[in-house]
Amino acid sequence: MAAVAGVTSPAGAAGPPDAVGPADAAAPPVRVLIVDDDALVRAGLSMILGGLPDLAVVGEAADGGEVPAAVAAYAPDVVLMDIRMPRVDGLTATEALRARPHPPEVLVLTTFDADEQVLRALRAGAAGFLLKDTPPAEIVRAVRRVAAGEATLSPTVTRTLIAHVTAAAPGPVGPDPRRERALRLLTGLSERERQVAVALGRGHTNAEIAGELFMSVATVKAYVSRLLTRLELNNRVQVALLVHDAGLV
Repeated sequence: MAAVAGVTSPAGAAGPPDAVGPADAAAPPVRVLIVDDDALVRAGLSMILGGLPDLAVVGEAADGGEVPAAVAAYAPDVVLMDIRMPRVDGLTATEALRARPHPPEVLVLTTFDADEQVLRALRAGAAGFLLKDTPPAEIVRAVRRVAAGEATLSPTVTRTLIAHVTAAAPGPVGPDPRRERALRLLTGLSERERQVAVALGRGHTNAEIAGELFMSVATVKAYVSRLLTRLELNNRVQVALLVHDAGLV
């Protein structure tokens, strides 16, 4: 494989998709790119993920500025993205990456669980975040969940994030474009969709929403999928943030 400047491919890692030998005919391994300025962190994550048959660490990068070339070279399904890097930070890299057509999913790596940069990354479309001291088994589960199209934030973490936004947000002075946009988007929902969106904004689980609104869990899941499609969002945390922006929670 041709090397990409500033970007490394681990020994034995797969190349672009046409060079991947799938674990089986039905399920090729999830391709993971690790972006972190700390070589020890990259090595640790490669060791955690690299020995599993359904995951393949296809490349590493040491700075957000290397992400476009790495994504073009290795076509990852999931990017593990450090927030704080010396030249181009992970937030800038995430925003640029998620603005591209058909981007990979992004899992933010951070040392803080309610950091304003994490919130900005989630608004930009990151599928979730991991603390750097997350146990290895949970990191593996998170990567698998994100690759399957699921957000990796528990309802408890959602509540923490929303509480952080509420505490940090100043009172509105004059027109608030973010609030106006959120209200416009939510106004187009049906009453039931709106109820589910508000419940997500409160950080409720699918089971809790089902109990509150007298639905089955399967029906709640269908409503959540419909909300993501109609609102053009990536995950339920973005729905929660939109509901908060609208002032409905």
